[in-house]
Amino acid sequence: MDWGTLQGVLGGVNKHSTSIGKIWLTVLFIFRIMILVVAAERVWGDEQQDFVCNTLQPGCRNVCYDHFFPISHIRLWALQLIFVSTPALLVAMHVAYTRHEKKRRFRNGEKIDIEELKNQRLHIRGPLWWTYTSSIFFRIIFEAVFMYVFYYMYDGFQMPRLVKCDAWPCPNTVDCFVSRPTEKTTFTIFMLAVSGICMMLNLAEFCYLVIKVCTKESGKATVLK
Repeated sequence: MDWGTLQGVLGGVNKHSTSIGKIWLTVLFIFRIMILVVAAERVWGDEQQDFVCNTLQPGCRNVCYDHFFPISHIRLWALQLIFVSTPALLVAMHVAYTRHEKKRRFRNGEKIDIEELKNQRLHIRGPLWWTYTSSIFFRIIFEAVFMYVFYYMYDGFQMPRLVKCDAWPCPNTVDCFVSRPTEKTTFTIFMLAVSGICMMLNLAEFCYLVIKVCTKESGKATVLK
């Protein structure tokens, strides 16, 4: 997966974000994407190959592995990062559309500094406020959903050392051993903790934007009175 492309897209959005949004993006790339690419993929490796059962029955080990680990942690984390990052593309498309409209007005004769337009930081207000807050809302939802999926799918956040399997075609209840369970548990808890931090940052940014716009509207109402 080309995470560099994702970084390039989100980096453009970062210029128009709040300070909390910039912190969220830093945490996302340093403590989630880099850890996933550099360390977590090496820890898991070919995990099915290292999943050992005390039977030679053909197909038993594959069926047991599929039963206890229907989706690889690495692939589920990658899917989570894609879903969490996707709402930011709404902001990128909104910014691109706004610049396109200004360029169209420039071609129609309106005086606009093109160089200034390229480097201009758009303020989060009006339609952009709705797009930005909607993207944060969906990020919070996706984070919460994936944390629940992790807990439900793997029956908790701790990697077991031993699992007992009696699924067909196993001849009886067999013992299956997971490789490096302590290390995998540590990575799982770390990734989920960082996911929780990202969710709290998103919630803080969402509340900040809502309070800011409510305060502004309240100030306008006071002036009109």
